[in-house]
Amino acid sequence: MAKTYQAPYYVRVANLLTTTLLRAGLPIRGPYIFFGKYRIYLLMVRGRKSGQMRRVPVALLERNGKRYVASPFGRVNWALNLRAAGEARLSRGRKEETVVARELPSAEAALVMREEVKDGHPFAHTFGVTADSSLEEFERAVIGHSLFELENK
Repeated sequence: MAKTYQAPYYVRVANLLTTTLLRAGLPIRGPYIFFGKYRIYLLMVRGRKSGQMRRVPVALLERNGKRYVASPFGRVNWALNLRAAGEARLSRGRKEETVVARELPSAEAALVMREEVKDGHPFAHTFGVTADSSLEEFERAVIGHSLFELENK
């Protein structure tokens, strides 16, 4: 079984604050100044063991008319839940939508993440690659970091 990880403490505290603001209906761009171009959504996904709805704020990546969500801190619970459920709900402010999630194979995920890192993704350092890294390095990096394409249901 793959090892699961946890986001650092400061990220979990920021997630708690961000979740509270999103549930109150405040559309926010990001908890950090350098995170501004990414829209923050509240991802609600059914737990793979408990069956209860779990909530976590995520930054959606938008590229070529498609939307993606990445797990910068490795195989964390929300990513494992999304993989198992295959669908989730996204909310932002008062707007909510149901999406189908498809985990990208490593070759496809590497291409998307390479473009994101070149554009200055704020969590690029967690993937262990730089804008100058080769495609093979990106393929190795995304093995431990799930990347999902989200489509409207």
